[in-house]
Amino acid sequence: MLIFSKRIFLSPSFIALAVWPFIVLRDKDLIGDANVINHERIHLRQQLEMGWIFYFIWYLAEFVFFYFKTRDFFRAYHSISFEREAYAHERDEDYLVNRKFWSFLKYYK
Repeated sequence: MLIFSKRIFLSPSFIALAVWPFIVLRDKDLIGDANVINHERIHLRQQLEMGWIFYFIWYLAEFVFFYFKTRDFFRAYHSISFEREAYAHERDEDYLVNRKFWSFLKYYK
């Protein structure tokens, strides 16, 4: 299910957010962006595998760890294993069909 909201994004550089079972997009023009939608669908699968609450606890723990390590918000965000997997495969529309269970662990630093 897609939702549109400009107000929930903390940074103008963030254009989408996945919170199972929803994908929130900054604006309606992003519906046609297959890479953005696929990226967020990968996050939905990750959340479904782990359970919503555990996903966000793990996500936040990795972010905090990498933020204190790098002192850089965007480097910390891009170091999170969930994001690394999603960015690596956002252009592959068949990725979710072939993806193995808990594949994000391959991207854990």
